[in-house]
Amino acid sequence: MTAAARRGRWNIALWLAGLVVCGLLVARTSVTADLSAFLPRSPSATQQLLVDQLRDGVVSRLILVAVEGEAPDRLTGLSRALAARLRGNPLVAAVENGERTGRSADGAYLWTNRYLLSPGVTPDRFTVEGLHAALQNDLRLLQSPAGMALKQALPADPTAEILRLTDRMLGDTAGPASRDGVWVSADGARALLLVQTAAPGFDMDAQQKTLELIQGAFDEARGAAGPARLVMTGPAVFSVQTRDRIEADATRSSIVATALVAGILLLVYRSLRVLALSLLPAATGTLAGIAAVELGFGTVHGITLGFGVTLLGESVDYAIYLFTQTQPGSPAHRTLRRIWPTVLLGMATSVVGFGTMLFSSFSGLAQLGLFSLTGLVVALAVTRWVLPSLLPDGYATERPARLAPVLTALTRGAPALRLPLAAATLLSLAWLAYQGPAIWSAELSSLSPVAEADQRLDEALRRDLGAPDAGHLLVTGAATVEEALAAAERLAAPLEAMTSDRLIAGYESPAHTLPSQAAQRARQAALPTPDRLRASLTEALQGLPFRPDAFAPFLADSEKARTMPLLTPASLDGTSLKLKVDSLLVHSGTGWTAMLPLRGVTDPKALAARLAGDPAAQGATLLNLKEESDSLYRTYRQEALTLALLGAVAITLLLALALRSVRSLVAAVMPLAAAVVVTMALVTALGQTLTIFHLVGLLLVVGVGSNYSLLFERPEPSPALRERTVASVVIANLCTVIGFGTLALSSIPVLHGIGMTVAIGAFLCIAFAAVLGRPQQPAEPEGAGHG
Repeated sequence: MTAAARRGRWNIALWLAGLVVCGLLVARTSVTADLSAFLPRSPSATQQLLVDQLRDGVVSRLILVAVEGEAPDRLTGLSRALAARLRGNPLVAAVENGERTGRSADGAYLWTNRYLLSPGVTPDRFTVEGLHAALQNDLRLLQSPAGMALKQALPADPTAEILRLTDRMLGDTAGPASRDGVWVSADGARALLLVQTAAPGFDMDAQQKTLELIQGAFDEARGAAGPARLVMTGPAVFSVQTRDRIEADATRSSIVATALVAGILLLVYRSLRVLALSLLPAATGTLAGIAAVELGFGTVHGITLGFGVTLLGESVDYAIYLFTQTQPGSPAHRTLRRIWPTVLLGMATSVVGFGTMLFSSFSGLAQLGLFSLTGLVVALAVTRWVLPSLLPDGYATERPARLAPVLTALTRGAPALRLPLAAATLLSLAWLAYQGPAIWSAELSSLSPVAEADQRLDEALRRDLGAPDAGHLLVTGAATVEEALAAAERLAAPLEAMTSDRLIAGYESPAHTLPSQAAQRARQAALPTPDRLRASLTEALQGLPFRPDAFAPFLADSEKARTMPLLTPASLDGTSLKLKVDSLLVHSGTGWTAMLPLRGVTDPKALAARLAGDPAAQGATLLNLKEESDSLYRTYRQEALTLALLGAVAITLLLALALRSVRSLVAAVMPLAAAVVVTMALVTALGQTLTIFHLVGLLLVVGVGSNYSLLFERPEPSPALRERTVASVVIANLCTVIGFGTLALSSIPVLHGIGMTVAIGAFLCIAFAAVLGRPQQPAEPEGAGHG
């Protein structure tokens, strides 16, 4: 056995061992579809709060449910039946549909704790003058439409604290319409429910089970037949739907791309063995890429797997270069020695392009970068050291050689198109200059994978449920829950003043439902002792038409409130008010954040100015949620642009160091620059605005396209080898365009944006490389090349 044969066997053994190790890692890999991986890690605490709420906040656990398609009476019955089947299930934290089942618990909490909750409980309230004024007000209210409700509560609550609480807490928003005690839409065509899942928003499996539970409960409630339909929307629904779409798109793209690439290779090489060997580097690279992401991140995103189809399109290039450029009578290892410096340099430029993604603040993009560069390096290593040992002795391809003269003739005539290419490039530059900054999307919503129809449905259900306007948010934080609640309470005075001045229509606060311990103790201290309160009440009743003994329940309840244990978050268990507090008081990092949504903001600038000048609002931050999210996106778009420019500079420097010729460098870079400009113009002319993902795609165009420029520029020792080089580049480009092009059909923005951009750009790169390439002089000694 020759030394070369022994080395070949060792190479195969090492490759097989690597496959086993990667296979074991992949077998334990967990796949996620958490789209927050494609939201940036925020530089500020408030922006991070937005991202965290999207990923794991209470809002991410809400499912908006509607039942439609039936008569009104039937809809309310189905709502009750559905809610009854869901309540008590461990997958469901809460179900609200307007029934008294939930409201009675809320009402009991407010009534029992009214003296600890009401801001009206002050020492002056329980003096003779304060009690007398309250009783006089009761007399007026008894003659109003609310008199019946007040009459029932009056003996135990003459100061009307419960009315103050219900007006503020349950009357904050114009909640949903109601029929027979069940929530319905304004037009009565839908019965409405609000479901909070027990699992966090990022737990896709649990969210999927909850959605299946709701659907199953509805099917049971509806019976075997009936026109009623169940509609669900909300973050949990969108997350599960997106995961399914990612899986479907990844599977479809992989199948279509593999079938098309395999069909092309089979047509070219007419050999199943060569077809299998051609796909071997790509398959090994994909396996290694997944294993690397598992080691680096602990989990693999579904989009990363979908991106694997692009790895097929590019990593198969290396085998194509080897097989197509191997002539009869010339062994494969000699071909490798001849093309290795150029192919290695081309791979290095691609690795630089993908490698810049590792520095992205989007962990999802960093995964794509690690997956791709690992796959490319491994695919090239398999091509270099494994494939030659697996090829049959004396292997050479004949069919590409028959195609080569036609392709070479086309490339010889391509330089005649230099003037049209220059005109197209200048026209593209003019178009981009004319569009200006408008070519770039400035909104975070541009990354949303949710279909427009689903967004409209979500807006309609939220409108029917009377969800408050969350456009503006006042945020304040502290180290503990108690301090955060106290900070929220300090904001009450300026916010009440701004409500009176009509700068805002109202606001919500977690302290409304759960006051700080200090506020509760102050209210307990405001309640007089039983003897003092009895004496003050007796004097206050003078001249009023109330029996002296009518308010015995009031005396008992006030004493009970004066000595009762203070309220804690656990006191809210079993009420729907817990959902409100959990959504407005969240743990963030090492502390707690209180969020106060503002409704009906009429003048944001005046509001900001008032808050800035009020000492009570010091430390609070006013957020315009849309502006904040868009600002967040613009920040990371700028980061991506910087990374792309640095990547392009790194690729150029790498080419300059390797080529060591200004003329060769210009010849290699000019087609790439022209392709990037024309690609941007084409994408925007098709009506798309550019996002971060298009920007990443443009960087990949430079990395992928440099392979074609280098191979077109590399001198060949004979016309026959030149023809084979041209054929190999064309076949490889076709496979790359197919790999990325299938992703362009995806509805997921990250896959669609990168796929379309690279598919167009890669095709233009080879075309422009042919147009701008230098005429070749074939009479050079074999082995010449860039190195």
